[in-house]
This record gives sequence, structure tokens and C-alpha cells, in this order.
Amino acid sequence: MTESRRSFKEMCAEFDVTPRTLRYYEYIELLQPDREGRSRFYGPREVARMKLILRGRKFGFQLEDIRQWLLIYENEGTKAQMQAWVELADRQLLELAEQKSQLNEAMDELQSLRDSIAAEIR
Repeated sequence: MTESRRSFKEMCAEFDVTPRTLRYYEYIELLQPDREGRSRFYGPREVARMKLILRGRKFGFQLEDIRQWLLIYENEGTKAQMQAWVELADRQLLELAEQKSQLNEAMDELQSLRDSIAAEIR
């Protein structure tokens, strides 16, 4: 095995994902490892895609959005992919801002309730 290829087990360990997650990413065509018999091997392309997938998940993107975004690169090239990324990021930023607002509201309400109950028990 060459250094640029990783086994299934190595990919799980490197990216701290479960075997089930890695198999699922393959099932939904986010990853396409080389197969040798029953073994799977992941080259530089798959490693780069895995980094992008995990970064996208960190930012809250849906797996289908990530899959479509990766397909744009394969079908239309870098510029189209970057344009799609900007559009996805704009949408996600709006969604995250709304979630942040809701979270701040819930925290303020909880703090107020906590303070009033703490005052009652003194």
C-alpha cells in the first residue's frame, strides 16, 4: 500500500468517524474509494473530499447540499463550484443567524426565570 492511500480503518481513525458513517458517505456517493476485493482504499481525492464534507457538516450544511456542491466541481469546474459555494454560504449564514437569535432569546428567558426563582428561595 502506498502512503497516499488510506485503508477504511485509517480513514475512520484519521477523521474520527464511525465505520457506519464512512460507509454511508460512500452509499450516498460522497466518497468513491478504490476497491480491491472487499477492501476499500482512499486516495488523495477522497481524503480531500472527506475534509470538505466534514467542514460542510461543521457549518451545518445538509449532506445532499454537500453532494451537489461536489458534483458541480466534477461537471462544471472550479469557478462554478465557487459560485455555488458562495450561494450555499449565504443561505447558511442566514440560517445560522436565525438559530443564534433563537438561542439568545432562549438563554435570556432561561436566565430571567432562573434569577426570579433564585430570588424567591432566598
